[in-house]
Amino acid sequence: MSKSSDIERFIKPWSLPPKKNYVFTHANLVDVAEQRIIEDANIYVINGIIRHVISFRESSSDKKSELDDTEDYKVVDLEGKFVCPGFIDAHIHIVAVPGEANLKSALSLPFPDVILRYHNLCKQILEKGFTAVRDCGGAEGFIRNAIEEDIIHGPRLFFAGNALSQTGGHGDFRDPKTNTPHEDACACQSNAPATICDGADECLKAARNQLRKGADFIKIMAGGGVASESDKLSSVQFSPQEIQAIVLAANNHGTYVTAHAYTPQAIRQCVDNGVRGIEHGNLIDESTAKYMASRDAYLTPTLVTYKAMASNQLSNFLPENSRKKNEDVLESGIKSLAIARDVGVNICYGSDLLGPLHAVQTKEFVLRSSVCTPGEILQQATINPAKLFGMENELGQIKAGFYADLLVFNGNPLEDISILDSPERYLLVVMKGGRIYKSRWTKLQDDITINDAIL
Repeated sequence: MSKSSDIERFIKPWSLPPKKNYVFTHANLVDVAEQRIIEDANIYVINGIIRHVISFRESSSDKKSELDDTEDYKVVDLEGKFVCPGFIDAHIHIVAVPGEANLKSALSLPFPDVILRYHNLCKQILEKGFTAVRDCGGAEGFIRNAIEEDIIHGPRLFFAGNALSQTGGHGDFRDPKTNTPHEDACACQSNAPATICDGADECLKAARNQLRKGADFIKIMAGGGVASESDKLSSVQFSPQEIQAIVLAANNHGTYVTAHAYTPQAIRQCVDNGVRGIEHGNLIDESTAKYMASRDAYLTPTLVTYKAMASNQLSNFLPENSRKKNEDVLESGIKSLAIARDVGVNICYGSDLLGPLHAVQTKEFVLRSSVCTPGEILQQATINPAKLFGMENELGQIKAGFYADLLVFNGNPLEDISILDSPERYLLVVMKGGRIYKSRWTKLQDDITINDAIL
């Protein structure tokens, strides 16, 4: 270890060893863009970035020999195993940590308890193969900072800060029977997932405030929802002027707005006024889906959360009124996915799991397989969200210049998407940024164990 590394370890004892350079040989590379396998490939990783991708069957021997000795690599023969880009979950809520039996308890934890549970949750998400996630309400910049410094081992985090909700909207969790002042609606807890704002001026200021605190994008509650008791699924929330103000703040900051919306009316109002993404969309119709496709908007369905909330094991997770709404959107979820897919809407992978439901994050893959091909589902979990995030030249594919976010599978996900729902059996290696955070393969160790042996 270098002297500078010793100093870093002294100042920050959690610091990990310097990243290794790797060359993975004899890989079956999953090309998600073309939905094919590139056989017998070599993948060169230097300082956390993919430097070269060379296939023995598609490149000249001169090129291969030129690269063989250019760097000090750790060579790993993958023996024909399948390498996929790291997955991206475009709709999560890290603040709703596991450990509580119902949603109300999960969202009412003292904030110190929430912080202590972040470590376990982020680690579990990463070890399932999600090397990047987008938090759509509740996460703050300190979590991302902790992940980037490896204080917490977790996925790359893109976050909205607090979602924006109108009074009485999907993000207003006040008791309908109380007269809690609007300005105090979310002040009672630090882990509130939403901020309430009304009127164009208030909405503009609220959006700017989330961006001031480091938000990567803005999330709005544009219609009724399952978890909120006081609004109907059919309600349309925020006015066009309020949405325009929020979009203006985001556009001026160089980012975008995404919206919680189920119905055609709520979706159209959002897209009409410049919103780029729609979350859920379970009640979408064909004409609205075509309209979304024509405007190059993105849809992030979250089918698994409704199925999980309807399970017998979690019968008390939602209050009675919310359980009925959950039944309505559960029945329409697969249909909405089929409608969007058939008309060419950009679709992203999302799970939207809360509390104990995080355990079923990978089951969204199999749920979508009744409508989409394995190749389409892989694109939804890689290329498509990377484009939405503006990271299409850095994330979502295994190409030179991209981050080395790599997954090694003992099976071909293009032939059987269900293997992604059993990471403990099929997912051998999780690499993020050129560092191996999880290895279930005896041939390869992780890169997060600090060796304290005295030589």
